[in-house]
Amino acid sequence: MRGRGRSTRSPAPAALGALVLLAAVAVPSCGGSRGATTPDPPTPTPTPTPAPSPTPEPTPQTSCRPLPPPVSRINVKIHMKNKDYWTLDATPLVGPDALYCQTIGFTDGRQFCAVRPEGDPKRAECEAYAVGRAADTGRIGPTWNRQGQPCTGRESLCENSPHNQYQLWIYKGGLYEACAENGACGSVDADKDL
Repeated sequence: MRGRGRSTRSPAPAALGALVLLAAVAVPSCGGSRGATTPDPPTPTPTPTPAPSPTPEPTPQTSCRPLPPPVSRINVKIHMKNKDYWTLDATPLVGPDALYCQTIGFTDGRQFCAVRPEGDPKRAECEAYAVGRAADTGRIGPTWNRQGQPCTGRESLCENSPHNQYQLWIYKGGLYEACAENGACGSVDADKDL
């Protein structure tokens, strides 16, 4: 029977043709044909490497507690006047830190203080921690200079005390400076020629 615009053919042959075409494409991808390519396996996404943990600050090898803040200046004074030479003395100061100064025994409200009061059994150890080593001698204490020149002995008109790096022997007047390892300095003008 013929209808208006309808085909008398059955839909089965068209569906069968599509099925054959699909089978022709699918069979080679099952590994039976060399011409077909197998898709590459997916590349795994690399796991991001975690950032290294920050290196912790080394614990200082000192029993000086509380640890002093950095030296901020050095108080330099004429300590003694001998016939042959004068002795200068340097005292490193830390601050401004009123709480630290109060904690270690300075109860007068000062902002700048020595790392420990005179006579404190930990003073030398705490000064060593705060000041570091002199650039010229390698001893614990400040590096000294006269008018910008190192103090190397009588010929330079000044020399480090052999007993105490915080003291300097001077043979002539001038501007003398003592500096901690961190660059904090202090100076005195020894105005009298010897």
